[in-house]
Amino acid sequence: MEESAAEQEDRLLAIRAGEGDDDAFATLVERHVDGLLALAGHLMGNRHDAEDSVQEAFLSAWRRLPQFRGDAAFRTWMYRIVTNRCFSVLRSRPPPAAPLDAGPEPAQTAGSAQPERAAEAHAATDALARALARLDEGQRACWVLRELHGLHYDEIAQITGISEPSVRGRLYRARRTLAQEMFPWR
Repeated sequence: MEESAAEQEDRLLAIRAGEGDDDAFATLVERHVDGLLALAGHLMGNRHDAEDSVQEAFLSAWRRLPQFRGDAAFRTWMYRIVTNRCFSVLRSRPPPAAPLDAGPEPAQTAGSAQPERAAEAHAATDALARALARLDEGQRACWVLRELHGLHYDEIAQITGISEPSVRGRLYRARRTLAQEMFPWR
């Protein structure tokens, strides 16, 4: 895949930042923080943990920039650092206890009042978030990177450190599991 002008500029900024240019690093942070926060938010499940994870990832990147070889785009490199950081934090936590009434609620028929639709949409979003949280971390990472961030299979492979066929397999299993879990919401 050919490198875009933005990727070339990021690469130069990363080299300058690795040589100690604080302004170059600040530019990289400004360019990528929103996307990385969105990724971490989807993986962590809440904004506070996402912000902490992204901050830690940027600190880690700052320390590792002198070793940045540019084999991957800076964005891909940061996605990998954030993904690894999020899953490291999640693995260190005890699994949450599921409430007794955590089962999905079936969708209502057409003709519902507007507040009911809003409540239904909110409940469906919560059900999807719970279903995503139950996926194993590899499937969740692949699904979030593809479906919510629109990354290509080769980029996901670089970020997760697995082959493209493995990415496709994890996506297939994640989609199948989510379709089963979200079936009551159809």
